[in-house]
Amino acid sequence: MSGTSLKFGTSGLRGLADELNGLPAYAYSLAFVGMLSEAGKLHRGDKVFVGRDLRPSSPAIAALCMAAIEDAGFQPVDCGVLPTPALSNYAISQQAPSIMVTGSHIPVDRNGLKFYRADGEIDKNDESAISAAYAALPANLAFRHLRDAPYGSDAIDLYVKRYVGFLGHESLRGLRVGVYQHSSVARDLIVRILTELGAEAVPLGRSDVFVPVDTEALRSEDIELLDQWAKESRFDAIVSTDGDADRPLIADGKGRFVRGDLVGAITRTMAWRQDDCNARDIQFRAGRKFRACHQNSRGVALCHRRHDAGCRRRRPGCGWV
Repeated sequence: MSGTSLKFGTSGLRGLADELNGLPAYAYSLAFVGMLSEAGKLHRGDKVFVGRDLRPSSPAIAALCMAAIEDAGFQPVDCGVLPTPALSNYAISQQAPSIMVTGSHIPVDRNGLKFYRADGEIDKNDESAISAAYAALPANLAFRHLRDAPYGSDAIDLYVKRYVGFLGHESLRGLRVGVYQHSSVARDLIVRILTELGAEAVPLGRSDVFVPVDTEALRSEDIELLDQWAKESRFDAIVSTDGDADRPLIADGKGRFVRGDLVGAITRTMAWRQDDCNARDIQFRAGRKFRACHQNSRGVALCHRRHDAGCRRRRPGCGWV
């Protein structure tokens, strides 16, 4: 089966929503679970978890994915709208694969699928195997939607527990944090987590339509909003995510955007400050290897050289890291 412009990129399969919403979504899901089954990593009756973002095309595409999973002899579990990390975290805890329906930060007329094995996101070898299995499927393959799969209700609570348990209740007491909600799947979840951590979380900029916020290339209107909110009220920080909440957006109390590569370097530096953290919880230590994609490699390498750590360069994209 061929003739589609859908392609694997930096993280998962992406393309026009109209092209994905139909046989391709069903067939790629079949190819994914088929690949796992052939490798002995998925057995008849096993669970496969499915989540989605807030794009208007995502519910129908998720229903196609779940139908394919069921038709292949496995048990789909509908996790609904949730962050990609929350879905993968929950699925891994259940030793199960998962599929996230999301186009991340790309425009609303596009969408995609992110595939996760029971041990984490697929790599480039998996992408090749899925593409080969997809191409081998018949062009007249019948497909359907499944909208009444069992619901996975524990994923969100497990995600909250992970972060609140790590940082501790009241660890952010006294801080006032703005939450730029737009159409992020984490817009209410961030407020909940910050509140449980003791911060005063203030919702900002909630949208009823999908907003393609790219956390590494902010639109001028996003920059203006951050500046406006910082001037109108007092915040210690303003935070957000991209559409599927696998990338953070962070601004300081004056609304100044902190780029992702700098956030990574700051986090890495803090992780090495052993006086400020529990060695049992933080595993980043001198001598451990760390991988970085090319765009950020110079800053990351300088940060790691300072802390006597190895830094290996990788091509951009989750499949390479």
